[in-house]
Amino acid sequence: MRVLIADDHGIVRSGLRLLLDRQPDMEVVAEAQDGVEAVQQAIAERPDLAVLDVGMPRMTGLQATREIKAYTPDTTVLILSMHDDERYLFEALHAGASGYVLKREADQDLVAAARAVSRGEAFLTNAAERSIIRTWMEDPSTGPTEPLTPREQEVLKLIAEAHTNRQIADILGLSEKTVESHRGNLLRKLGMRDRVELVRYAIRRGLVEP
Repeated sequence: MRVLIADDHGIVRSGLRLLLDRQPDMEVVAEAQDGVEAVQQAIAERPDLAVLDVGMPRMTGLQATREIKAYTPDTTVLILSMHDDERYLFEALHAGASGYVLKREADQDLVAAARAVSRGEAFLTNAAERSIIRTWMEDPSTGPTEPLTPREQEVLKLIAEAHTNRQIADILGLSEKTVESHRGNLLRKLGMRDRVELVRYAIRRGLVEP
């Protein structure tokens, strides 16, 4: 996985590079110190993943996300932020980011987040996920367009308990491909877009505790 990192603090970029370059499947191919440079580097390098700080000079990480997704749509964007305010979270997701990691949780979550979004999954750190769930809990949720099978209900519960596809596969004795198929069926039947909406639905239905 080829990675671009962007942060206006050199010491943060060094820490991110050290963390990511230690992974056998990751390589930091470019750095940027502001949003404008991040967009330029993304266009030049076409990285698989761009890790962007929210608050950067000249162009914010959110603005840079929109530009990068417009010019290099195959580049996945992961936002790194000090803020657990849902305003930043919603803006990041709306701008096209696939994940949102709080800086205070980066040491333990960044690598997992990078791998998750590279697989096409959304990733939110626990604090960010709690924030989005709180905000969305009062929204009306439609029921399934067709009944969920017992296996789909099991998968839904495990997704809501924050298990990865691999962990769910191990727990249920299934292949990851089968778990992914069940997840796709859940999204289709429930008319939802991603894992976060599935979590909200499971909480509203009492399958798990918030």
